[in-house]
Parts: sequence; C-alpha cells; structure tokens
Amino acid sequence: MPYIQNTDREVREMLETIGVSTIGELFKSIPEEIRTKCHLNLPKQMSEMEVLQHINTLAAKNRAAGDYILFLGAGVYNHFIPALVDHLAGRAEFSTAYTPYQAEASQGVLQTIFEYQTLIAELTGTDISQASLYEGATALVEGIYLARAQNPKRTRVLVSKGIHKEYLQTLYTYSKNLELKIEEVGLSGGVTSVEKLKSIVNQETLCLAFQTPNFFGCIENGPAIVKAAHECGALAIAVVDPVSLGLLEAPGKYGADIVVGEAQSLGMPMSYGGPYLGFMGARNDYVRKMPGRIAGMTTDVDGNRGFVLTFQTREQHIRREKATSNICSNEALCALRAAIYMTTMGRKGMEQVANLCFQKAHYAAEEIRKVNGYGMRFNAPFFKEFAVSCPKPAEEINAALLKRKIVGGFDCGRFWPEEKNTLLLAVTEVNSKEEIDTLVKALGEIR
Repeated sequence: MPYIQNTDREVREMLETIGVSTIGELFKSIPEEIRTKCHLNLPKQMSEMEVLQHINTLAAKNRAAGDYILFLGAGVYNHFIPALVDHLAGRAEFSTAYTPYQAEASQGVLQTIFEYQTLIAELTGTDISQASLYEGATALVEGIYLARAQNPKRTRVLVSKGIHKEYLQTLYTYSKNLELKIEEVGLSGGVTSVEKLKSIVNQETLCLAFQTPNFFGCIENGPAIVKAAHECGALAIAVVDPVSLGLLEAPGKYGADIVVGEAQSLGMPMSYGGPYLGFMGARNDYVRKMPGRIAGMTTDVDGNRGFVLTFQTREQHIRREKATSNICSNEALCALRAAIYMTTMGRKGMEQVANLCFQKAHYAAEEIRKVNGYGMRFNAPFFKEFAVSCPKPAEEINAALLKRKIVGGFDCGRFWPEEKNTLLLAVTEVNSKEEIDTLVKALGEIR
C-alpha cells in the first residue's frame, strides 16, 4: 500500500468539501457510550523515509523458505514455479480483474477459465471441471454436497481416516446443520482398510471419500475403493495431489465419480497459507449441480469463436434456494496461475516433475532407513511423502533440525497423539541430493 500523507491544509479542505468542520463529526453515528475516551498509546508519527526503515527492520527478522532446507509438506508443498507463471499472471488485465458479472464482455478471463477447466478435466480423468473453489478442504466438502444433490435420499457419508485432518474438520463444520451422518473408516498399514469398508458400506451410503496419496503419503487402492462404493450405489470421491497425476493413474480413469483436491502445487507459492485453489472434476451427468461456475466455448453469429458462462448457479445470480453454492469468488487469478503452469509444463513436464518427486523421496527414505533408530512407519507404496518412525518425539527432532537451518517434516502427534514419534517428510523436485544427504546426516547426529 502506498504511503499517502495529508497536510493539515489538505485535511481542512477535505472536511470543508464534505460539509463537516472536524474529523470527529464523521463518527457521529457511533453511540457516545461505546466510543473510546482514553488517549491511545500510539507511537509518534513517522515520515515516509522513517516508515520504510522501520518496516525493513521488522522484515529483516523474518526468514523465508529459501533460507532453509525444507522438507515440510502435509498439504502445502515447495515446488518449482516457472518464471512464465508470474510474468503472465501478473499482467494488469489479469491481476486487476474480478469475477466477470458482465461475463461475455470479459472474453480474456472467460478463455482462461475455459482453458483451466479443460486442463483439470484432462488431469483428473473426468468429463467436466469448474472454476473454482477456495482450497482443498472446501473442495472436498463441495464434492460431498454435489453427491448429496445427486441422491438426496441417502445421508450416510463414509470418509477415510487417511484424509487430511483439517479437511475432515472443515467437513464437520460445514455439515453441522445438515442431515449427514459422517463415519470415518480406519486405516490398516497406512491405507484405508478395504475389507473394513466392504463390511460397513450399505444402501444408505451416499458416498465414500478417500485421499490418494493419503495424508501419510501412502498410495491407496483406489480401484478397489471405488468398486466397493459402486456395488452399493454410492458415489466415490477421490482427493488427490495433482502433481501425483503426472505419474499415477487419474481417479476418473478408474471410475471415481468426483475428483477434488488442492492445486497449490500447480504454480502457486506457499505464501504463508494462501490464497490457494480448490479444484473439482466430475462426470458430465453432474454438470447442472456443480458449484461455482462453468465457462463454455461457442461461436457467435459470424462464426467467430467466443466464450460464455454456460452455468453460473451461484446465489448471486439465481434464487438463493436454487443455488448450488455460495462460493463468492471464482478464484480466477489462482486458476489462471494453475492453467499457465500446466500449459508451460505440458504432459512431459508434468511427468518429469512427478517422477523427480517420486525418485528423490524414495532415495531419501532408503537413506533414512540406514540411520540408527529411524525407520519407515508404513510399508505401503508412497509418492513424495512418507512417515518416519523416530527414536524420540518428532517435536524434538524438528527443533534440533531447525538449529541446523533445516525445516523438518510434519509432527504427526499434532493430529494423532499416539504418533508423537512419527515425522511426515515431503521431498519434491526442488530438493537436491545434497539437501537430502544433509538431512540424513543431521538425523544421525541428533541424540
């Protein structure tokens, strides 16, 4: 925000222009009894130069991710972002644009939305996609709402305990006043127990949601889970890491009805937790019930290609009771970044990134196995994250790593008290062999 200073003369001129004599008159609408009477203990005013010096001094106390070796994931990942993403997404015509209420007049924005939808649908193996959702947790909830819209008579929702805890917390919050019965399905060996699932799924089950790779990084048996859901007429909802789809089969290809997830890995920096981007792909049959909006491509009367908002069933456009969602922004700028990233990388680039994550993570896991006192918490196949059993609480391990300028993994004891000695490490294409070796050496030195 620019530093704008007002002289006393300018203040008087502004007051005269709006017809008041003092600044205090601007607050007449605030009841006298709730106004602050005491003198505020504020520091003395600063000049523009002093403010900049002060802010720079405060900023110097911060440490950026690039200042440390980073192995923390658990939903937010340090991936390489090509310069083209920042360059194009930062153009004024994109960065200043808001949701297009006069949609057809915003052909450039509509085209970026259309391209994003096409790329997400292709990546997830689904028929259609939309643009877009706040983040991964909201995407999961909206996916379950979409399933409910398809079969409102069913109310039982089965969710794998392998789904990110914060996603599940969001689901419970959103569903507090809805007639949904949410049940969690336990894990066996780090993955959803398909046998347990088969024994509890029934004709009352609305949908079954699972995450693959799941929170512990383990790759679920997606086809078996989808089959178990479909055998009782329930829908299957997959939560995925989009980067993993450069290597793993897309859930839509093996029958998942709805595919959702967090797209932060597709060209968005970690940014202290946001803004991020939730994505959703689904079967074509669900198009009229999807949340948010869907851009379509058509031709005008002269045969020229054009773009339109084919569906915009938000509460701001139609009657509230008919709206499919109250998402108040289509997250267009974040969706644009994701579209530019996927286009820049291409099919081969996405495969290469996924393969680098896979290879480097497995190299790290093999080296950590050799360190006395450490081992793999689960034996299931994994992609770029894996859980490590530690000789002492993960909190202590992380504190010791931080002193060596290494940001360790996620302390699983935060979500599961019984896993206080389990560290969830994430390795991406950004991590070099030297960084991994430095981590392994540091773990060996921590006693």
